[in-house]
Amino acid sequence: MIALLGMLIIVATQFIAPKVGVASPLILLGVGLAIGFLPQVGAIEIAPHIILEIILPPLLFSAAVRMPTMDFRREMQAVAMLAIPLVFISSFAIGFLINWMVPQISLAWGVALGAVLSPTDAVAVTIAKRSGVSHRIITVLEGEGLFNDATSLVLLAAAMNAGLAADNGALNPALLTGRVLVALGIAIVVGLIVGEVGVRIRSIIKDPSTDTVFSFAMPFIASIPAEHVGGSGLVAAVVAGLVVSGRRAGMISAQNRRFSQQNWSTMTLMLESGIFLAMGLQAFGIIEDTDGDGGGLARAAVIAVIAGSLIMVIRALFIALMLTWLDHRSKHRKRRYEAEAERLEAFEQRMAQACTVDSEVLASRNLSEEQWIKTMARWRRRLKIAERQHAVRRSDIDYFEKEPLGPREASVIIWSGMRGAITLAAAQTISSAAPMRSFLLTIALFIASGALVIQGLSLPWLIRLIKPKMASADISEEEREELRQVMSSALVDTALAQAIKEVDAQTLLSAGVSRTLSRLGNVVDLQSAPSLPASSEPLPDTDGENEAIPVEMSEEEVERSFTRDQIRELALEAIQAQRDALLQARDEGIFSSAALEGALARLDNEEILLVSGQSNSH
Repeated sequence: MIALLGMLIIVATQFIAPKVGVASPLILLGVGLAIGFLPQVGAIEIAPHIILEIILPPLLFSAAVRMPTMDFRREMQAVAMLAIPLVFISSFAIGFLINWMVPQISLAWGVALGAVLSPTDAVAVTIAKRSGVSHRIITVLEGEGLFNDATSLVLLAAAMNAGLAADNGALNPALLTGRVLVALGIAIVVGLIVGEVGVRIRSIIKDPSTDTVFSFAMPFIASIPAEHVGGSGLVAAVVAGLVVSGRRAGMISAQNRRFSQQNWSTMTLMLESGIFLAMGLQAFGIIEDTDGDGGGLARAAVIAVIAGSLIMVIRALFIALMLTWLDHRSKHRKRRYEAEAERLEAFEQRMAQACTVDSEVLASRNLSEEQWIKTMARWRRRLKIAERQHAVRRSDIDYFEKEPLGPREASVIIWSGMRGAITLAAAQTISSAAPMRSFLLTIALFIASGALVIQGLSLPWLIRLIKPKMASADISEEEREELRQVMSSALVDTALAQAIKEVDAQTLLSAGVSRTLSRLGNVVDLQSAPSLPASSEPLPDTDGENEAIPVEMSEEEVERSFTRDQIRELALEAIQAQRDALLQARDEGIFSSAALEGALARLDNEEILLVSGQSNSH
């Protein structure tokens, strides 16, 4: 009955939130608070391990799978700085503050509270996305949220051990940093293994339902072993998710990916909503115990205001310094790129000259013509690798120049650092032996709730006020044209192109083959293939542009020349060739993640249409 009521509340909240313009987590928090303080409802306490070990791994895994790996790679420095140094600085600052204001609480337990207050909440990302801020801001915030949970929990465990041993010397920053890095290193190894093996297993699973069930198990397959060998289970789940994000398009069928995405979306909604509802429900029990510790609600509220303000000041200063350093790094990267371009040009000239070497020069160097050919081939391979790396650096520079992080964008990142449900769940893991434990939990509750309400409600207003760089709604025509060229050139050597040539020697594959693919999909069986959602559009037509040779074949000619199964196989192979070309372009950073995701989604729609038509025809 309680679970049913909770689901109905979640459904109602999702319906109401867009109408009132308030993020649904904030409404759920308010509903939970209202229910928890009803006289008929007693104190509610939810075991923290349920959230930290059962709910959080799949949530972080899901967020990592949705994260474009290309963007994450570009923002890795910013994410690492926000997830490790900022967590340490904030935790120790809060530790000293609590120890100074409440001497009964030792520095170790104060640092434990600081670690609890370090994780940022994903609701800020939801609000920022809805407001339409630039994709780079979203990437930084999402990346920070993926990793600072794990850092704070490792630091929390170390601080609690120091508190129980009454040994502040155990809080040596160098020792703690080493412990965090070891935990992260172990987790990264476990996550990489689980992610790679998991993707390979999913690539041989044909049934979408079975594939989805296995995907639900993956975050736990990563997190549980990582915890047992001394790593961070949360980081292992995140790394496994990032591996899936980067590899799934090339290895897992479109139908399985689409099916699992829909199911993960539903599960994520339930878990995220449940966390905020549970946070509100537990508030009464935490507050009720505070007076028993001799702390007092008023005193806890004052400390919460001061500590929350200190956290935001530290965050603002740290992000200002971080962005200054990143800007310096970006300028240095551009200078290095320009110097590298000159070296590559000089090397290409030397290679061109080397191609004209005559037999006398070879004889003077005791080289045969065969040896010289092998040497030149080896240097050409090296040049090709260097040129590819150079292109990646050029794409990265373009990305940073198109989406700079200036003072306006920094303000959004700073104000988005609100605390939330994870803070309360982590606070409840503080040992019962901690002095004034309920008082510490109340401070955490006040800061998390206050941050969610104040920052969550004011973030959209702040974005409208300062006007940071916003995300572009449309892909530029230049980028769209480059996408067409990449996708078209990928098809020239496919079996589809060869088959069409064999049917009619005068009919060659045009550069705009995407139109032909759509036609082939329709020829297969328009009546038997199920309809796709409105968003399932055919690949964009070239409108006659950049066509090498026009396509002359009619649908009737295609049907007379091939069986339906042959058409499907040819079209599916052509779709895979286009997908491989897009994934290579992604690795080189040529296009924006939004453009790539749109093109890959349209290819998925074509593949699903063909595969579904085949299933219905048998």
